[in-house]
Amino acid sequence: MRHRKKTVKLGRTSAHRNSLLANQVCSLIEHQRIKTTLAKAKAVRPLAEKMVTLGKRGDLHARRLAAGELGQKAAVQKLFAEIAPRAASRQGGYTRIIKLGPRASDAAPMAYIEWVDQVAVETAAEPEPKKPAKKQPRKSTVAKTEKSADSEKQDS
Repeated sequence: MRHRKKTVKLGRTSAHRNSLLANQVCSLIEHQRIKTTLAKAKAVRPLAEKMVTLGKRGDLHARRLAAGELGQKAAVQKLFAEIAPRAASRQGGYTRIIKLGPRASDAAPMAYIEWVDQVAVETAAEPEPKKPAKKQPRKSTVAKTEKSADSEKQDS
């Protein structure tokens, strides 16, 4: 029986699982939202929230703990510089899981995991829509109209 056994194993060894979860959290920090299986999203959530809590502490020891867990310097810098200050007023619940449908290939349940306060950042960074470029007429069309105009002149 698995009573009081909290760790989701995900069919991997502990080292592989720890690397997977750390990489998922780094991707979440970098891209603000990731699409993954529902089981992985549920396993990533506690680690991501612990990293934000470390980021809110902001001291050197917290930074070193986060760097040791994640293993990517750029992700740790972004966590402490951007994500943790956005979550400063929040007492927890920094991530949201949005369930999607089953994956086409193997019917695994899919989900998005994202930061709760991501929406405000995403709308502010949204670029203006590009205007469609004017289409140039085809050369063959121009050539045909010139030929037909020449042939009409000859007929008259």
